[in-house]
Amino acid sequence: MKKKRLEKILELIEKYDVENQDVLMKLLHQEGFHVTQATVSRDIKELDLIKVVTGYGGYKYMKRESDRKASSDKYISIFCESVIGIDYAGNLVVIKSHNGMANAACAAIDTMHFSDILGTIAGDDTIFVACKSEQAAKRLCDEVNAMM
Repeated sequence: MKKKRLEKILELIEKYDVENQDVLMKLLHQEGFHVTQATVSRDIKELDLIKVVTGYGGYKYMKRESDRKASSDKYISIFCESVIGIDYAGNLVVIKSHNGMANAACAAIDTMHFSDILGTIAGDDTIFVACKSEQAAKRLCDEVNAMM
């Protein structure tokens, strides 16, 4: 049953712009798979799905390509080695890095597909990240700290 459900999830995200877990859960229910949000969350993780920006400014789930995952893992490693501090004020996040490493760390952020990031700017040892809200900035700081 799980294998069929995972296959159906991949089919659904190809067919529809599935924006969040609730939408995916409703689509699965329509297809006869009665699952909980926790099950959908685990399935998303197991399938290594990522959220990407759509052409109209929304988000949708997409299967991560295996070479993309390897590339992403390298960026995360570079990011963790480069960053020495992170904090936020309002909706802006300021990330401090070792000298000359801000561009690499910023490229890593851009590949991580954080849904609440509006844009990034890197200098020599500092990155500014504009988030959608102060709460989003706090979440980003928490996620980055947990990652490191």
